[in-house]
Amino acid sequence: MIDFKELKTVIEINSYTKNKNGVDKNGKIFQKWLEDLGCTTAVYKNEDIGNHLYFQSMHKDGKKMLLLGHLDTVFPPGTFEEFKEDENWIYGPGVCDMKGGNYIAVLALREIYKKFGKIENIDFLLVSDEETGSDNSKFITSKIAPNYDYCLVFEAAGTNDEVVTARKGVGTFFIDIKGKAAHAGNNYTQGIDANLEASYKLQELVKLTNLKEGTTVNVGKIEGGIGANTISPKAKLTFEIRYTQTSQRDFLLREIDKIVNKSYVKGSIATLSGGIQRDVMEENSKQLEFIEQIKTLCKTNLPIEKRGGVSDANIVASCGVVTLDGFGPFGDGDHTVNERASKKSFKNRLKLVTQIFSHFMEGEF
Repeated sequence: MIDFKELKTVIEINSYTKNKNGVDKNGKIFQKWLEDLGCTTAVYKNEDIGNHLYFQSMHKDGKKMLLLGHLDTVFPPGTFEEFKEDENWIYGPGVCDMKGGNYIAVLALREIYKKFGKIENIDFLLVSDEETGSDNSKFITSKIAPNYDYCLVFEAAGTNDEVVTARKGVGTFFIDIKGKAAHAGNNYTQGIDANLEASYKLQELVKLTNLKEGTTVNVGKIEGGIGANTISPKAKLTFEIRYTQTSQRDFLLREIDKIVNKSYVKGSIATLSGGIQRDVMEENSKQLEFIEQIKTLCKTNLPIEKRGGVSDANIVASCGVVTLDGFGPFGDGDHTVNERASKKSFKNRLKLVTQIFSHFMEGEF
C-alpha cells in the first residue's frame, strides 16, 4: 500500500517551468529524500528556471544506471494546483507527468536501501525545463549520459503498463522571407510578394509528410504582410518536423534546404533558422535484449510501445545508452486540469522498478 500523502506535498507545489521558486522548492524535497539514502547532490544553478539536480550514489567498478526525470510541469500558478484521490486514481498536476514517476523511483530506491543498506551505481538526474524543450538541460544530460550503461526514464507508462522503446525525433524551424513592398493598386508589378512565396514554400514543406514512414511536417504558424492594399514585404513560417529514423531526419533536412533556397516568386529571399530539438530514439537490439533480461529476472511480462511524442529519453538514447522510458505510472489527462494516475499502475510500477534495482545491485544485468 502506497501512502500518497507524501507525494501530495510535491504535487501541491506549483512547478510551472518559469516558476523558478516553485520548481526549486519541489527539487529541494526530492533532494532531502535522496540525500537521506546516502546520495550526494550536484546542483546546476540557473537564474531564470529551476536548478537541475544530479544525485549520485556510491560508485564501484561495474555497470552504471541513470534514472531520469523532470521537476517542471506545464501549469502556471493559480491554474491547477489541487491534489485529490479516490479509490482508483490520484489527481493533480504532475501525478503522471511526471512527479508521480519521480516518486516511484524514490520509493524503489528506499526499498533497495532497506535491503542492501546502501545504493551503488544508480544515479538520478532531475532537470527543470523538460516541458519547454530542455533547451538548457540537454547539454548537461548529454554530458552525463555517456557515463552509463543503462537509463530508465520515469515518464508515464502506457495504458497496459507498457515501457517505451522508441520516440520520434523533433525539430522546430523558422523560414523568414523577404519580399518588396508596393502599392497593390498603383504599383502591383513592382512588388515582390513574400506572402505568396510563403504559400508556395508551405505547400512544398507539407508534401514532405510521409505517414507510412512516420514522418510529419506541420506548418503551425504563418505571419506576413502589412495590409490588404500592400504587396507583402515579409513573411514567416514556423514549422515542426517529426521522424522515426535518422535517415528520414537527414532526408528532411536536405529537402528543407532546397525549399528555402529556391525562390518561387522571383526576387524573394528566404533564410532558415531553428534546428533539431531532440533527436530520434530508435528501438534497437540492445534495448530488446535488456527487456528480455528484465522479463526473465523479474518473472514478468513487459509490454512495449513506440510513441510520437518526445522526452529526455531521446537525448540519452542519442548518446548510445541503452534507454527505456515509461517507468512512471499509467495516467491520462496530462497537460490538462484532468490529469490523473492509476493507483494500480503505481503499485505495479513500484514492484517492477524495485525488482530491477535489486537485480542490478546484485550484478545480474
